Amino acid sequence: MKVRVLLAAAILALPVAAQINNKGPEAPKGLPAPRTPDGHIDFSGVYYGPGYGPSDPPIRGGDTIARNITRGMKPEDVPLLPSAAELMRQRQAQNSKDDPEGLCLPMGTPRRDPYPWKIVQTPKLLLILFEGNVHSYRQVFLDGRPHDPDVVDTWWGDSIGTWDGDTLVIDTVGMNDKAWLDLLGHPRTEKAHIIERYTRPELGRINMEITIDDPGAYSRPWKVYESSQLAPGWEILEYICTENNRDVQHLVGK
Repeated sequence: MKVRVLLAAAILALPVAAQINNKGPEAPKGLPAPRTPDGHIDFSGVYYGPGYGPSDPPIRGGDTIARNITRGMKPEDVPLLPSAAELMRQRQAQNSKDDPEGLCLPMGTPRRDPYPWKIVQTPKLLLILFEGNVHSYRQVFLDGRPHDPDVVDTWWGDSIGTWDGDTLVIDTVGMNDKAWLDLLGHPRTEKAHIIERYTRPELGRINMEITIDDPGAYSRPWKVYESSQLAPGWEILEYICTENNRDVQHLVGK
């Protein structure tokens, strides 16, 4: 297993070129995506990334570690309500000191961090395991159940997966208003409805189309695209956020 030492705060501060070069092994190009015995695309594996962007697939580079979920988008394409824009301005004025991830709280759907992440897929359940953050995980139920009305005010929400051909469609509701969409503080509220469309066009890559429908913060639904690369031979490692977060009293803004 390749030894990796990643310090989230340091990585976030690295120049763009350093961020791009800090990546793992690559899978051979052009190999087909694997399939499960029942014929569906198998998304299982460890991935690194992601890269966000307004195109499909996103252009690599720039804010590739979810600093800015709207990277490359025009301001008019991000339909912030005035109240949400003001909240975001306040967060940035305070140097994002209240970012939940900086306080060892979950990222929440659909935010990513620079650490590797792993998918474990079974016929009825898909698990997404995160190395960083607080070693969180997401459950995506594939057994045909409806949303659970009792799942409300949660970090990750209630996620139901269905198949549209070779595309896995993940529908998530029941989230809280505590999570941020990125380091810049794009808000998410309890009214959020997130739809993710996962595709695996080849062995070494996953593409995701993410629709954010959140009338509590945005005037209309909007989309971003994400791409993550397979990391052959990697496993996610132990990472204990609170052991590394040793100077919380100085995590303050202006």
